[in-house]
Amino acid sequence: MPRSQNSNPPLLSSSRMPATLRAILAAPSPLPARALPAAQALLLTSGLAADAAVLAHFARHFASATRAPADAVKALLRLRPRPLCAHPFNALISHLTLSGDPSAAFRVFAVLAAGGDAGRPDGYTLPAALKACARLGGGLREGRQAHAVAARGGFLGRLPVRNALVTLYGACGVCGDARRVFDEMAGRDVVSWTALVSAFVRGGRFAEALAVFGEMDVAPNEGTLASTLVACGRLGAVHAGKAVHGRCLKRERELELIVGNALLDMYVKCEKLDLARRVFDRLLVRDIVSWTVMISGLVHCRLPSEALELFNGMQTSGVKPDKVVLSTVLSACASLGALESGRWVHEYIERKGIEWDVHVGTSLVDMYAKCGCLETSLSIFHKMPVKNVSSWNALINGFTLHGHGREALVYFDRMVTSGLPPNEVTFIIVLGACCHTGLVQQGLGLFNLMKNSYKLSPWEEHYGCMVDLLGRAGLIQEAYGLVKVMPMTPAVSTWGALLSACQAHGRVEFSQQILRHVHELESSGSGVYVLLSNLYALNDRWTDVKRVRGLLSAKGLWKEPGSSLIEVNGKTSEFVVGQTDHQDMDAICAMLLMLTRQIHLDGL
Repeated sequence: MPRSQNSNPPLLSSSRMPATLRAILAAPSPLPARALPAAQALLLTSGLAADAAVLAHFARHFASATRAPADAVKALLRLRPRPLCAHPFNALISHLTLSGDPSAAFRVFAVLAAGGDAGRPDGYTLPAALKACARLGGGLREGRQAHAVAARGGFLGRLPVRNALVTLYGACGVCGDARRVFDEMAGRDVVSWTALVSAFVRGGRFAEALAVFGEMDVAPNEGTLASTLVACGRLGAVHAGKAVHGRCLKRERELELIVGNALLDMYVKCEKLDLARRVFDRLLVRDIVSWTVMISGLVHCRLPSEALELFNGMQTSGVKPDKVVLSTVLSACASLGALESGRWVHEYIERKGIEWDVHVGTSLVDMYAKCGCLETSLSIFHKMPVKNVSSWNALINGFTLHGHGREALVYFDRMVTSGLPPNEVTFIIVLGACCHTGLVQQGLGLFNLMKNSYKLSPWEEHYGCMVDLLGRAGLIQEAYGLVKVMPMTPAVSTWGALLSACQAHGRVEFSQQILRHVHELESSGSGVYVLLSNLYALNDRWTDVKRVRGLLSAKGLWKEPGSSLIEVNGKTSEFVVGQTDHQDMDAICAMLLMLTRQIHLDGL
């Protein structure tokens, strides 16, 4: 039967095959593994195997489909048994690095560097290979091998190779080698300067990073500015940060997102929240990093209400919170005692099917404990698949906050039994539990355990807890003896604990010894001034009482009144000692009177 004139021609006719195959291989979507043998055969029959660019695309498809870089190299060698140019291998190295397999990328480079049928590296191979080494994390040994190949091949005179070497040594934390390679460069571009600034930032040498930025003789790019702002933030160098901010604005009227986020982080680390908020509000585009930095900054600077308000704004912006943001917001809820808000975040996590990691779980434990729901906190703790020291600390601290000192010690023992060693924060918490429960012997035992068994050097906070523990128990002499042997200068809070103990136990005669340290205390805050005034009064030293109160007034140091927070119907209210102007004051007083009467009736 004659063939119909309207029948379709084969997809890859002999005349169209090279162009079609070239287009298929150039497409970004990877070929399925089952199509690779046919593609390889077509490359040979069409003559396209002689085209290095087409071979590079084929190598990329082969590596993506088979996840076997070694097989991709063999396929290249089968296609062209004579020495190959480096281009297909360069493409394969870059593809593997970008795909998150820098180790395989370096193995491909090693095949090329060995010479033989695979050919030899060219000027584009080394930057790609060095980038793979930089992403290996601990790839210094491999990087030095690539450096040696570059030297033998005469590629060190190429600027991209030198730039890649500076980046490599910076990523491996070898700042000295990064600087040496930089100094040996005959010419430098903005990539060179940015690589060196970033190297010093990665190595924690922030002052040197700022110095390099100041030496630049080319205009910085967004990477240079962002790295320099990181250095400013870590140093707390807000004036230098403002200067960099000015250069950002001179360069572009509108900030790139990477620079805007770096500015936010710098101002937050310098605790300049007003400037950070100004930058945040002026960003035309905000990503998850922008919101995270700003919310975290507000929580860090003890502005949890503002953090929750900003989180609400994030919800309406369409940016979905990640685990870091959710953990941070839970910390804000814990600080405020905002139980309803914390529950909403918990429900959001469950509703969105967000898998708990150790940070989210720990934040939930901490939030519920601090919001008065200790049983819920304990339940969540037991549901956590993985627990770290912070998780145990959050739960033990919850028992301490609720006055369950003995239970706190029980869970401390369980933590130790689980094989997880306590850290310094753990011991601050359990010593605090002993202090508020009057467990003197247990506290002394824990203090010795910390030093002798876990080889942890006590901080000032640990000594402060012990002084408070002994002082509350009336062991004033022992507490004072501990203060005298402290290896660091006692903090105001430590002296304050000792003074409070003297006042509570009426140790007027002993307070005379403590008053010798008046010169150390009178430069401190108002709380100690009040304690000093009371102690002077106990000793009938009314002239000193008048003098201390005069200092309090002259320095404008007024004791900040105590306050507490409570959440009702999703709204957090703050109550201050002596406050009389609350809108619900009449109802509050009536409820308080009723509760007081009920307490008396119950004989409590």
